[in-house]
Amino acid sequence: MSGQNQSKSTMTKADIVENVYEKIGFSKKEASEYVELVFDSLKEVLEKGEKVKISGFGNFIVREKKSRIGRNPQTGDQITISPRRVLTFRPSQVLKAILNGEDLTGIVEDDD
Repeated sequence: MSGQNQSKSTMTKADIVENVYEKIGFSKKEASEYVELVFDSLKEVLEKGEKVKISGFGNFIVREKKSRIGRNPQTGDQITISPRRVLTFRPSQVLKAILNGEDLTGIVEDDD
């Protein structure tokens, strides 16, 4: 995030577009189109159930969850939770180290 956005607690797509615009020099329209293209590409791959690995950042993984029995917390009644696909994110060792203010020396990215 740029200095002016640090007081915000959430980075939005508009903030990403603004950063691309400021740092690379594309027009705002071009920056927006490129950011949309990246997100569309990620969505297409994830929709197919494939993993997205961004070196130095992390992995986005689609998991299949089976149908299971759960309980309605208000009534205690049993309900069947339908099968679904869920998206998980596993941060890289590099990102974990950065978040924890650790030294990056000697950290090597996995290939998984």
